[in-house]
Amino acid sequence: MAKSSNHLVIMAGGVGSRFWPMSTAEHPKQFIDVLGVGKSLLQLTVERFSSLVAPENVWVVTNQKYAGIVKQQLPDIPEGNILYEPCRRNTAPCIAYVSWRIKAKDPKANIVVTPSDHIVMNTVEFQRVIKECMQFTNETDAIVTLGMKPNRPETGYGYIQADLSTSSLRNKEIYRVDSFREKPNLETALKYIQKNNYFWNAGIFIWNVNTIVNAFRIYQPAMAKIFESMHSVYGTEKEQEKINERFPECESISVDYAIMEKAEEIFVCPADFGWSDLGTWGSLHEQSKKDLYGNACIGPDINIIESHNCIVHTTQEKKVVVQGLDGYIVAENNNTLLICKLSEEQRIKQFSGEN
Repeated sequence: MAKSSNHLVIMAGGVGSRFWPMSTAEHPKQFIDVLGVGKSLLQLTVERFSSLVAPENVWVVTNQKYAGIVKQQLPDIPEGNILYEPCRRNTAPCIAYVSWRIKAKDPKANIVVTPSDHIVMNTVEFQRVIKECMQFTNETDAIVTLGMKPNRPETGYGYIQADLSTSSLRNKEIYRVDSFREKPNLETALKYIQKNNYFWNAGIFIWNVNTIVNAFRIYQPAMAKIFESMHSVYGTEKEQEKINERFPECESISVDYAIMEKAEEIFVCPADFGWSDLGTWGSLHEQSKKDLYGNACIGPDINIIESHNCIVHTTQEKKVVVQGLDGYIVAENNNTLLICKLSEEQRIKQFSGEN
C-alpha cells in the first residue's frame, strides 16, 4: 500500500467550553495544549499520523473563524487542504464534503477520518492498528471503525457490538459489526463491559474514497447530489463560494445515523492504545500521570499539600500552591481562575457564561 494514496481527514470544527477557562468558544480545546506538552491536541493528532500520511494528504475541516489558528498550528499542510464549513451540520455533511473534495484530487484515495481533540497514549500501537485497517480498506469495499476496549462502565460513549465469532478473511483483527448502541445508562453500561464484544465508539473511520462516496449515494442521495453537483469547482477559487451556498442545504445528521447504521459492509477493529476523547476535566484527570494521592498536575511549578484526587492545570503561572483540597479542579487561563469540585464539573458551562 503506497503512502502516497493515504489521506487523513481531521474534523476540527467543534466548539465548547467544557474545559473552561482553558478552552472557550473562540479557542476550543483542539487548539489548546491540554496535556502541557507544548503542542495542541490538533498538532498531536497530525503528529501521530506522520509516518502513515504525507503532509500534502492531510485535510482539516473546520470553521472559517478558526482559519488563522489552523494555519498557524499546521504550517506544513497546504492551505487548500483546509476546508471551511459555513455552518454546523454534524459529521455526515462534513465527511461528504471532504470525501468528494479528495476524490477530485485522488480517485484512489484511502482515507482515515478522526476527531481533532482525542488523545492516544500508545502511539506505536495506534499506528500499527491504523496501518492494518488502511491495508484492509485499500483491498476491499469495507468501512472500518475502531472499537476501544472498555475498562469501565462509561455512560458518555456510544458502543459498538461486534460479532467476534468469525474474523474477516483478510485480517484476523477485524470483525463485522452487529450493531451500534447509543450512550447507555449505568445499568446498561455495566452489562456491556461484562461481555467481551462491546467496544467504545471512538469516532475514527477508515475507508476507500469510492466506498464512502458510493455509500452516500445509496443512503443519503439528497446530500450526495449536493456535493456531486459541485465537481467542477473543487480545487478552484469558486469552491468556497459554492460551499457557502449549498452546504446549509444539507440535513444536520451524524455519519453514524446517515451511513454506519445503514451500510452492510461495516467492520470494527477492536483496539487498546490508551484512547480518550478528553470530553471532561474528569477524563483528563484519569489520563494524566498522578502522584501517590491521586493528584494530576499540569504546569511548571505546582505544589500539592494535604490534597487528594485533584487536577491542577496552571501552565501560565510561575508557582502554584494548593492545600487541603479533595476532588477538585484548579485551572487558570488568561486571568481567569476556576476552583470547582470534579463531581460538579457539569456546571462549568454555567460558570463560563457561554451558551
